Amino acid sequence: MRRLRHLTGQHRTASTNRLLGALLAFNAGAINAGGFLLVAMYTSHMTGFASMLADNLVLGNVKLVLGALGALLSFTAGAAVTAVLVNWARQHRLRSEYALPLLVEAVLLLIFGLMGATLSRQTPFAVPLTVLVLAFTMGLQNALVSKISSSQIRTTHMTGVITDIGIELGKLFYWNRTGLAPESRVRANRIRLRLFGTLLAMFVAGGLVGAIGFKYVGFVWVVPLALTLMALSLPPLYADFQRFNRMRKARLARQSS
Repeated sequence: MRRLRHLTGQHRTASTNRLLGALLAFNAGAINAGGFLLVAMYTSHMTGFASMLADNLVLGNVKLVLGALGALLSFTAGAAVTAVLVNWARQHRLRSEYALPLLVEAVLLLIFGLMGATLSRQTPFAVPLTVLVLAFTMGLQNALVSKISSSQIRTTHMTGVITDIGIELGKLFYWNRTGLAPESRVRANRIRLRLFGTLLAMFVAGGLVGAIGFKYVGFVWVVPLALTLMALSLPPLYADFQRFNRMRKARLARQSS
């Protein structure tokens, strides 16, 4: 429980990064699968949208070009908002520098879960507002985990994760000739292999749970996910609130004296 309270705190450890990464990979898998059931698009899959943009520029399909462009811009905007919030919090010496983007994501998912049916209206990008909201939240999350882990962990897409699993498996099964010096031997990084395996497993598990939830419950199924993210973000925010409250009381005490 103590670790859970510090998952989004300012001071990071490798273990808290791994745990937060696993939880957010589950969240991304659930949102990605649910988004596909709702709008037939994987809203965290920017490689696919970039390919869609290029293909349909050649084919002259303006509608699909606009849809891909909207998703790409929304994902980019989400990542940019995370960078703004984290850097603003650092300049103001807040403990909630990582909690703020997570809180924004939680609020957006909560709105999506409670008002999802009203977000199906079309936008100038020829895709429902649902697509833009989900792509924005995935951009927020991916940038957050990237900044927390110094770009070592990704949670919204598994291409790099699966590539790293393959690399480490190649090292694990590499045959080292006898007589090689220890420093020349090829060795797998088992910690990285476990990390990437956990991220992939959690993403797939989230996808299964998300698909079942969206299929049988609907939009409101997102609410528990949103509340979980909100709970993770609140401890650092509350610590900042207490700090500012103490500073305000100290300032008032100096003024009255």
